Amino acid sequence: MSKMNQFLNQNRFEIFFRNMTACFAWLVFLLLAAIMISLFVESWPSIKKFGVSFLWDSEWDPVQNQYGALMPIVGTLITSCLALMIAVPISFGIAVFINELSPQWLKRPIGTAVEMLAAIPSIIYGMWGLFVFVPLFQEHIQPTMIEWFGDLPVLEYLFSGAPFGIGLFTAGLVLAIMIIPFIASMMRDVFAIVPPMLKESAYGLGSTRWEVLWKVVLPYTKTGLIGSIMLGFGRALGETMAVTFVIGNAFQIPNSLFSPSVSIASAIANEFNEASGLQKSALIELGLVLFLITTIVLSISRLMILRMQRKEGK
Repeated sequence: MSKMNQFLNQNRFEIFFRNMTACFAWLVFLLLAAIMISLFVESWPSIKKFGVSFLWDSEWDPVQNQYGALMPIVGTLITSCLALMIAVPISFGIAVFINELSPQWLKRPIGTAVEMLAAIPSIIYGMWGLFVFVPLFQEHIQPTMIEWFGDLPVLEYLFSGAPFGIGLFTAGLVLAIMIIPFIASMMRDVFAIVPPMLKESAYGLGSTRWEVLWKVVLPYTKTGLIGSIMLGFGRALGETMAVTFVIGNAFQIPNSLFSPSVSIASAIANEFNEASGLQKSALIELGLVLFLITTIVLSISRLMILRMQRKEGK
């Protein structure tokens, strides 16, 4: 009888544990739905007045109550893509060195340093960028880049204008420094799951380190690499304080990478505290747009990973 009671108690505990974990899993979907619905409801006055044209209208005038999301969207995408272009090669190099090339005594200090960079609050990066990097960039780096690339075809449109120090390029560079630790840490963990037997077999056949990396490690970990890059991209899209300090917060279409501009997150951070009425609704709609952009980016990354996995199975 005691064994029967013990069995029944264990069965009740298993049922309770399964239902509890299922509730936790469904809580994620409920939170996403709640965020989406609240953003949509709060931004409805703006959606009702401006409609779909809100996405491509470049005017942002609180005095006339005219709002458009084009400039924040453009600033967000340019800074995030620029940050990704800078961060991915550096992160890849860090992960490769830690896993494949670094001596054993150096792996832990480098890994700890990367984790410490990831733990620094974003506002610290923003303050460092504004008070240290912007003056350096304004006095030395930006004038030099304008002098070197300002007269070249195509590049003259990217590297032109007055050396303000702040702007899209500075924001993208600070963002890159912020997301490098995250992407590098994830890439390092992805590289670490490669079975040693595969690499040892390749070395035994006479392959060089580069050939092992290119023909063994990368094919084995490509889905994880895509996922780490997209997660870093998603973090760059939503970064607020660091970008707010250095992007310039100017509602204007940029004519070069050195132009001051604005991102969705910086626009919300700058104006939400004093906003009311239609302006507040427009800012919330900007948040809804950023939410949708991030969702689209993550969905595309999942589709890419699924497609790569299907090809591996053929």
